[in-house]
Amino acid sequence: MPATFHRWDDIPAEPMSPTITRQFLTGTHTMLARIVLKQGAHVPLHHHPNEQIAYILAGRLKFVLHEPSSNGPATPREVTLGPGEILCIPPSVPHEAFALEDTIDLDIFTPPRQDWIDGDDAYLRR
Repeated sequence: MPATFHRWDDIPAEPMSPTITRQFLTGTHTMLARIVLKQGAHVPLHHHPNEQIAYILAGRLKFVLHEPSSNGPATPREVTLGPGEILCIPPSVPHEAFALEDTIDLDIFTPPRQDWIDGDDAYLRR
């Protein structure tokens, strides 16, 4: 398979809600998404079988992770990311996100999010 070249300007921005838009492209084993969130945007609690790496280009995004605990139920843990900061979220960990400022987030998923490809991502569409 040959290498491909893309520009964000050529990928349509898909409005997911009044405060969230996304663009994504898919490779053979990986997906790259550019998510633009207005201050106050909320990505509802969800989980997926994909590993996710979130990298903030601009703004601040607070993640709430509901990670399993070795001694009982999951306890929410907050992680706030700013420009240049990265969060690795293991597969199947429930999480949500809150935009503390206007934010541009790059997310890498492996394998690609089939629910996004199929448009079966109602949790994000409001």
